[in-house]
Amino acid sequence: MSQREVISNNLVNEFKTCTQLQYNGKLNIKSSKGSQWTFYYRLGRIVWATGGTHPFRRWRRHIAQNCPQIDVDKLQLRLQDLSIDYWDYRLLEVLYKKQKIQRDQINSIVDNTIAELLFDLALQGNFASISCNRSQEVILETPMSFTSAEMSVKHMQDSWKIWSEAGLANFSPDLAPILRRPEQLEQMVSPSVYKNFVNLINGKFTLRDLAMKMKQSVLPLTRSLLPYILKGIIELVEVPDLPLGITEVNNNSTTTQAKKRIAPLVACVDDSPQVCKMLEDIITSNGLRFVKIQDAVQALPILIQDKPDLIFLDLIMPVASGYEICTQLRRISTFSNTPIIILTGSDGLLDRVRAKVVGSTDFLTKPVVADKVMSIVRKYLPTPTVSTEKSKSNLEVCN
Repeated sequence: MSQREVISNNLVNEFKTCTQLQYNGKLNIKSSKGSQWTFYYRLGRIVWATGGTHPFRRWRRHIAQNCPQIDVDKLQLRLQDLSIDYWDYRLLEVLYKKQKIQRDQINSIVDNTIAELLFDLALQGNFASISCNRSQEVILETPMSFTSAEMSVKHMQDSWKIWSEAGLANFSPDLAPILRRPEQLEQMVSPSVYKNFVNLINGKFTLRDLAMKMKQSVLPLTRSLLPYILKGIIELVEVPDLPLGITEVNNNSTTTQAKKRIAPLVACVDDSPQVCKMLEDIITSNGLRFVKIQDAVQALPILIQDKPDLIFLDLIMPVASGYEICTQLRRISTFSNTPIIILTGSDGLLDRVRAKVVGSTDFLTKPVVADKVMSIVRKYLPTPTVSTEKSKSNLEVCN
């Protein structure tokens, strides 16, 4: 039996166990590459799922598909609304209570979200090992929709089989196509098709985003692009998530003023793609923006241009070390007070002392762990930790 078959069987058995136990709580799943998913159970059935590569893009996409009357960029959200793990589910609850969304729309969003995340699990199983654990720290007491895990898993297996047989097993629908050889494409297709390619295949939209825009399934869309991908005319690239906007609400005795605020930007300068990806997943899933810089030579120009609110800086990189970059940043007035967090694989006293000497704000030892990362971020940025009960009573969404 192959590793993939072992992983698949283990996952299926875990879902079966939750059903048989009439389980209430979370099923947490992690891959060896750092991806995380959470499936929420009530009475042995899945009621919600979250996590994965692009939780915000996914929520935006499903709202656009099922609730075109809602403009997500006009929702007035506070930071604490996005500070709980199942923020996406809570927003659906609030929209339903405010009669902005109907029950059948919720059912469709829940089913599609679960199906999408299960498919991503199947894709991850092709590349990495996966571990599971159950936790009852959060139980969704009044679920809005119930989904059969058995039927969902069967659908996932069927979808993955079709995707693989189409020659797409090595491609994630969360990647974004970008046109690399426009002149070659122009010779192969009609002017109208070429114009559509140029407008849409720009590296900004994932395959799933494009499928939604073009009102078709992601499978035929990706299959139609495959010949161009194999010829190098189109490349599939990773893109960041698209966090929702945050609104600051200031109350006084006479009026409430809402001021739209862009989420803080966190930068990571690290030559390791794995570290950058893990940090990106952690940061964006907590409602913040993220920029990664893997080339130390390009670090200063990009940082000066983007002006991040907090910087994670790897200690050891080719060409320029974290010490050198930190020293240069502190000489620039824009970054005189910017929190700079040194990332290192060791926790030696000498490294800590030297990091302080060159002007770093704090120190984070690898491997990157979500709790430690967000503890640092919340320490230096206005991202307070909000308890479930508090967020439950304070959550407000306006449209």
